[in-house]
Amino acid sequence: MIQKKGKIMTTITIWSDFACPYCYIGETRLEQAIEQLDIKDDVKIDYRAFELDPTAPREVTTTTPERFAMKYRLTVPQAEKQIEEISALGREAGLDFRYATTQYSNTFDAHRLMKLAEAEYDYATVQKLNHLLFDAYFTKNLVLADRKVLETVAAEAGMDAAKVTEVLDSDRYADEVRFDEREAQMRGVRGVPYMVFDGTFAVPGAMTVEGMKMALEKARKLKAATSDVNEPTHTCGPDGCQINWNR
Repeated sequence: MIQKKGKIMTTITIWSDFACPYCYIGETRLEQAIEQLDIKDDVKIDYRAFELDPTAPREVTTTTPERFAMKYRLTVPQAEKQIEEISALGREAGLDFRYATTQYSNTFDAHRLMKLAEAEYDYATVQKLNHLLFDAYFTKNLVLADRKVLETVAAEAGMDAAKVTEVLDSDRYADEVRFDEREAQMRGVRGVPYMVFDGTFAVPGAMTVEGMKMALEKARKLKAATSDVNEPTHTCGPDGCQINWNR
């Protein structure tokens, strides 16, 4: 992206999964921080795929409290208590958050749908699809591995039905999703959300709105210090050498 002279653009790369409660909460807080700082037109979010469980079945096999209890070695009542505490954070962020009744399934196709949006649609559509997929899971409690659910969500986002069908009938964008996940692995990402601000520093986890504002302001200050530099830099690594442009 080429920025206008004097205009500071911030890019935030976010690894997340649509079945991750803290991802939905964290992204919502980030958007609230951007809104409060009045920098919506100066921030671009780059969404990256991260599956909490790539082996998750396409069918729902357990309830969320049961799965939570098994995963964290809790009793079901203990799991329900922790789930409610997380849900309360979602509601505090202004979300109709219904974590206890979510229907957990594989999210790979949902991530492929995001890749289609990123490849062929504008940024507004990508953002809308991202919001709708989280809402489908945490508010409407729909099964994200269900093809009809994905088709309905994509249509609501304004995506062409034929293109959506073409992707869901194939393995298109599978490589792009796997690339995101390999990059996360190389970065040592073990949990999401994982946010990288302008490629300079990372925020692992869902901070408060105030914390998000501090991170945004830090990124903008760092960017301002180098905003007049528009020269190529050269780097070499295990995969070869390349030229990087600061734009």
